[in-house]
Amino acid sequence: MVAPAGVGPTRMLRALRDRPGLVALVGDWHGGDTVVAVDPVRVLGPGEDPFAALGAGGPPAPGQDRDPHGDRVFGGGWIGWLGYQLARDLERLPPAPPRAATLPDHHLARYDHVLRRRAATGEWVLEALPGADPARVRRTAEAVAAGLAAPDRPRDWDCGPFAADASGEEHAAAVRRALGHIRDGDVFQVNVCRTLEASFAGDPLDLFCAGQERLRPRFAAFLRGPDGSAVVSLSPELFLRRTGTDVLTSPIKGTAAADTDPAALHASAKNRAENVMIVDLMRNDLSRVCVPGSVRAPREPRVEPHTGVHHLVADVRGRLRPGLDDGDLLRASFPPGSCTGAPKIRAMGIVNDLEPAARGVYTGAVGFAGPLAGLALNVAIRTFEFSGGRVRLGVGGGVVADSDPADETRETLVKAAPLLAAVGARLAAPAPPDPARGVFTTLPVRDGAPVGLDEHLARLGRSVRALWDAPLPSRLREQVHARAAALAGPHRLRVTVVPGPGGPEATVVTAPLGEDPGRPWRLVPLELPGGLGGHKWADRRVLEETPGPWGPVCDPLLVEPDGTLLEAGRASVFVVSGGRVRTPPADGRILPGVQRARVLARLRAEGAEVAEEPVRLAELAAADEVFVTNALRGVRPVGVVDGAGAWAPGPVAVRLARTLGTAPAGPEAGTGAAAAARPVPAPVGPAVPG
Repeated sequence: MVAPAGVGPTRMLRALRDRPGLVALVGDWHGGDTVVAVDPVRVLGPGEDPFAALGAGGPPAPGQDRDPHGDRVFGGGWIGWLGYQLARDLERLPPAPPRAATLPDHHLARYDHVLRRRAATGEWVLEALPGADPARVRRTAEAVAAGLAAPDRPRDWDCGPFAADASGEEHAAAVRRALGHIRDGDVFQVNVCRTLEASFAGDPLDLFCAGQERLRPRFAAFLRGPDGSAVVSLSPELFLRRTGTDVLTSPIKGTAAADTDPAALHASAKNRAENVMIVDLMRNDLSRVCVPGSVRAPREPRVEPHTGVHHLVADVRGRLRPGLDDGDLLRASFPPGSCTGAPKIRAMGIVNDLEPAARGVYTGAVGFAGPLAGLALNVAIRTFEFSGGRVRLGVGGGVVADSDPADETRETLVKAAPLLAAVGARLAAPAPPDPARGVFTTLPVRDGAPVGLDEHLARLGRSVRALWDAPLPSRLREQVHARAAALAGPHRLRVTVVPGPGGPEATVVTAPLGEDPGRPWRLVPLELPGGLGGHKWADRRVLEETPGPWGPVCDPLLVEPDGTLLEAGRASVFVVSGGRVRTPPADGRILPGVQRARVLARLRAEGAEVAEEPVRLAELAAADEVFVTNALRGVRPVGVVDGAGAWAPGPVAVRLARTLGTAPAGPEAGTGAAAAARPVPAPVGPAVPG
């Protein structure tokens, strides 16, 4: 034993941080044991074949792979990464886009001895491959003793805000192009990704320690690379595990936010379709090198919690054919099919066409191959890549025929958010609304007539005059009435006005008004200094590019940095305490909602005590009820504000909903139970209050 059970993996890593070639595998790599290694005996050259190197080891002699306690010995072997672009060495692919990162396509280092922390006892042991130099093993033991004797001082690091190489709109456009390929029959599924990037100062090891301790991912890895580079992988997904001749792959496909119902993910046709396609792909890959008839997969995937999300996971098993090795296994299956699409080669070609930058380590693999330990590689997702004072994090998702571009775009941020939070980083603030995209208003249509048209056009006209010093188009009212009169059943009508060469120009569009899910709303605080302002901007990027479980009854609650409430993403907010009704003032930071004005007028007519004044998030805990209002849904109770309080529907909201009436409800595909089953639904309705 070289270290006692009280020494955790991150403590050991910090003790050895200055040793060359430091690597660590923490999690479910080798029976739950942690493996740490330093001072490799060899580093594979950039021109050498990594697949040949990984396939060079033979099977262990009988008994060599077990220690006196009966635990599986790791001993040593190759540890490192295989970058996604190695696919070019295996298949003929169209050119990849330019590369943003400077990490090599592969980095593999061979270790003749390692430190292994037994999962059962927490004790650290030094173990070596047959033929290892005893002097090298002794120097590592001395380095461990010296490092643990020194004070444990984590070092600070600094990540700038992470910005994406493709905006939300650009990523959604790429998803739409992928859907076009699916409709044309080119592919069944394709993974579309983008990269988040930030400046970085410090040692990536400390970021790894923070992320691993807070998230406990299933396949965490830290790898020092050449020229000060590093890889921090916090992956939940197993790409390949070979034990003897038994091969296992556990593809992940299908994602939902962690605060959603796992049963809804399991029931989601879209997510199940994603999973089935990739399971079939991985079965095909393994069948190329496994004994005929040995490849098996479950009938249904399971739901597992991982790193702030739920995933659908399936196991595919096979038995490697005699005479084949890990190199053959990798040539048949790399890169991981869960990050390409199906059919695989065509999907990889589409990826090169759609993505703004070539992938690096991301969606390749990280792990080990050794003569005693066998093979284990993760799928290099949830993986930070460090080089040249920058850090990059790839995010993406599988696109199938019924994917929604807005949902897919938001899913990338849902995956990134818990990772960034765990390491003290954040997303860059979205760009402020672009006035050139115009302003809009949305109102319900009942019995062929627009409801509240005068108030909506008056507010829209004030915005147009303030922004462009011009009136609304002269025939806009007639245009709205004509469009509404042609509608049967409940609808929503949207008027958008943009600046034009001859003055403001208006468009009118309509859509069926979906049925109200009928549940109290949930609001999730979102800090947005200054709010969205007093205009109803058509540019919604500030909300669309913010991660969250937004949906029909879940909305961001915009707050100032000091906790002052502003408004919900598509509604005004009211708070009731001791019979007194309060709402944030229309002081230029919030939209003066049409329904908000109606509610205020009604309350004052009833003689209620009403105040338009600042309300703090901390005050909600003492509130009797909270409700929201907008033109499409009228008055709706709030059931919970995350981190602030929860309420049953209160008498004020119930009375106002009854006396003021609400927008008519009607059927609409994609709302109600179907929408609730979606993993990360986009906001329904306008982006700011009605």
